Amino acid sequence: MKYALYQVDAFTDRLFGGNPAAVIPLSQWIDDSLMQQLAMENNLSETVFFVASGRPDADYEIRWFTPVLEINLCGHATLASAFILFNKLGYSKESIRFSCKSGILTVTRKNDIIKMDFPSWKPEPVTQDYSGLITALGNVSVKGVYKHRDVLIELADEESVRNCEPDFTMLKKIGEKVIITSKGNEVDFVSRFFAPIAGIDEDPVTGSAHSQLIPFWSEKSGKTTLHAKQLSQRGGELWCEYLGDRVMMGGKCVFYMKGEIELS
Repeated sequence: MKYALYQVDAFTDRLFGGNPAAVIPLSQWIDDSLMQQLAMENNLSETVFFVASGRPDADYEIRWFTPVLEINLCGHATLASAFILFNKLGYSKESIRFSCKSGILTVTRKNDIIKMDFPSWKPEPVTQDYSGLITALGNVSVKGVYKHRDVLIELADEESVRNCEPDFTMLKKIGEKVIITSKGNEVDFVSRFFAPIAGIDEDPVTGSAHSQLIPFWSEKSGKTTLHAKQLSQRGGELWCEYLGDRVMMGGKCVFYMKGEIELS
């Protein structure tokens, strides 16, 4: 069997920036174990697969795999999939409806920005003792600890986020995916995302984390329209909007390559 493989840098306007995703369009679903093996071989934070949907409320079904497991939501690989559909596979409508484990995700394009309608996951303050996690982050100065899907830790300032040096071995043992964030100097907020438990020490740009960050910072700032940056080594930029039970996040993509997988 042969499968097309695309690689796209998402949430960036420059090659080798943002978050690279492997995109594999399928005519029909293949075995879960094979998708996981392909994701492991690609060794990117996510490999995404999609097939045309027969449902009236969706155009495509979509699934995402890290090198070690399947996840329930991924922003940058969804952005990359839409980019490939719009620019390489001849999809002519202005919006795409993806069906996934987190519901229906609607993606639209306006010029070179692709916008994604995602669920809003507001993190709530926690009472659990996360002192071990804070130690694993290098004893950073913490303003608050919150949680929805992931643990969200608000730090004192942008420099604290930028300069954080986690102990990834400790983080993996703790078993949580972790967002660190603060108010930004030149944007509304900044963040970083760590997920060694999912085989990703630091994710370059994380759309699903912004499903949690957008409602968090909208409440703190009183703003519904927000500009964000993720301060990984590759860096990423997002234009965000808080819509109550949904969030909108937009970004740019850069095409990197097309290849072919051949399996005997």
